[in-house]
Amino acid sequence: MVSLKLLVQTGTLACTVSLVAAVDITVSSTDGNATNGHQYGFLHEDINNSGDGGLYAELIQNRAFQISARFPATLNAWHPVNGAQLSLKNLSTPLSDALVTSMNVAATQKQGEVGFRNDGYWGMDVKASKKYSGSFWVKGDYSGQFTASLQSNVTGETFGSTKVSSTSSSDEWIEHAFELTPSKDAPNSNNTFALTFDASLLENGSLDFNLISLFPPTFKGRKNGMRSDIAEALEQLHPTLFRIPGGNMLEGLTNKSWWDWKDTLGPLKDRPGFSGVWGYQQTNGLGLMEYLEFAEDLGMEIVLGVYDGLSLNGDITPKSQLQYFIDDALDEIEFIRGPVDSKWGSVRAELGHPEPWKLEYVEIGNEDWLAGAPEGWETFKEYRFPMFLDAINEAYPDIQVISSGSYYDGYNIPQPGGGDYHVYAEPDTLVAEFNKFDNITTPHIIGEMAAVHPNGGSGWDGPQQPFPWWGGTVGEAVSLIGYERNQDRIIGAAYAPIIRNMNRWQWAITMIQFTADTVTKSTSWYVWELMAAHPMTETLPAASRFNPLYYVAGRNNNTGGHVFKAAVYNSTGGADVPVKLTFEGIKPGTTGELTVLTGPEDPYGDNDPYTGVNVVKTSKTTIRSDENGSFQFELPNLSVAVLDTSPARSRRWNRMVERVR
Repeated sequence: MVSLKLLVQTGTLACTVSLVAAVDITVSSTDGNATNGHQYGFLHEDINNSGDGGLYAELIQNRAFQISARFPATLNAWHPVNGAQLSLKNLSTPLSDALVTSMNVAATQKQGEVGFRNDGYWGMDVKASKKYSGSFWVKGDYSGQFTASLQSNVTGETFGSTKVSSTSSSDEWIEHAFELTPSKDAPNSNNTFALTFDASLLENGSLDFNLISLFPPTFKGRKNGMRSDIAEALEQLHPTLFRIPGGNMLEGLTNKSWWDWKDTLGPLKDRPGFSGVWGYQQTNGLGLMEYLEFAEDLGMEIVLGVYDGLSLNGDITPKSQLQYFIDDALDEIEFIRGPVDSKWGSVRAELGHPEPWKLEYVEIGNEDWLAGAPEGWETFKEYRFPMFLDAINEAYPDIQVISSGSYYDGYNIPQPGGGDYHVYAEPDTLVAEFNKFDNITTPHIIGEMAAVHPNGGSGWDGPQQPFPWWGGTVGEAVSLIGYERNQDRIIGAAYAPIIRNMNRWQWAITMIQFTADTVTKSTSWYVWELMAAHPMTETLPAASRFNPLYYVAGRNNNTGGHVFKAAVYNSTGGADVPVKLTFEGIKPGTTGELTVLTGPEDPYGDNDPYTGVNVVKTSKTTIRSDENGSFQFELPNLSVAVLDTSPARSRRWNRMVERVR
């Protein structure tokens, strides 16, 4: 790490030599632009097993043997215990219309414990300090007890178990609930959940099971909620923008299998499987209500994507049939923000949330310029987006309706619509786009962004980098600063995809990587966290040049502080960049907290989950303005920095102040 050189120390000018000319920045105290208060966030869709087997805390894989248009029911992840015979059946009396396939467990012996076990999503984290909540549905005559246990998949050691008295019946499905607290920690995540019963007490030789579920303690204690360690890593980003539900997931594989929000509501037994678009079945356990509750828990503004009649295979809904999907979008909006006495607001209340959620941003479709192009994009511009825009704004004039494409996709977006710009690129490209939105008047969201390819590589003809890397992360920072300079028009920036299961993925570059028992924050996490932790309520004009120093300045009227955010990208000879920063009205002797992030000597260094080494170095220094009210300091090449004259004691508090202002 290049050490931070302060040019002002208690008012005395230090002698330094630099190959780079000093950057003298004067920030005006007037003529600023108000910001929207939700500049940083992320997109979530179930890619990389980031939903099922990830953020969604359910530990049991294939818990309900669901079927969908693309995926048949299977016994994947299930194994017999003590010679039991497992098979799938479609009974004449299924658990529900949504869950029609169940698992029959037949005893091949008349004595002893038999049953089944589940691998989980590549293991399970077992801790003695946690209380696990489970349930299963059974049909059949059995008068004994069930034993639910968490065991090592290597040694067979039992870490915790509990007895569940049977109330099962051959006439109907009966749910059995239990709690299980392990007596010791498992040494690793190679563990399994087992459920067994006494074969001698069976009346007819077998039992039928469905919806076998096990949750660890969830984030904020939410029922059917989120995995705590992943949710906490996301909360620590101070996100204020949440784009859901995608992404390609929203579009679905065909116009008969889009992500139907109504299928994700209500009891789990009434939720059918969803044909995931990334190669695996989805449970619909992480549904619209769960997304909305998570946004509420993290204080995030929702950007709701609604299906607009275009799917990934190029299916296009004709104009004469589009009203169905417009009405469906209006129903969804009413479910989220409608009064409790409205049709869909009352459904929300019945599901436990009578208070409406705030919803001010609705995006129509996802990347319509890509799927089914050129016809898909042309029909979007010709009739699909205008019809959605008119209908939604007629019903909800305060909602900002957003096109799934941007001005830069060749669309002169009709007012009052906004645009969505996606950029996955080399860091050089992200830096070159620093001023991309300086002269655009149409509001835009940066709905997906990340550095994914190295400079001078093969781009999309080759693979992505294995993980976010420091040089790419600094490139992201430059673009973020450019967006924040235009925050009166930029709705916010969303990183995507946000998380990746290290056991199965389709997209390598994500902000967070995880396994069953680990969470790794990438280099990008540290930069986005720093940027989001210091919000501005107003950006202020500043006079100076850009390159290699890129910056934005403003103030936070909630904290009374002035804020300066900067990144240095490819300075001459890799030299440090001297900065003289003057805020009009700042008195001599004013203190500020200067936080500087630097990376490894190798700009391709990353936070490899397999080593657990964090290559990002954080330096915090309190500096003082000189007799002219100026702050002077040097920033290393490939660094990201924030100077804040009134940093909040609690960054969470700082974010929450912004959220409710």
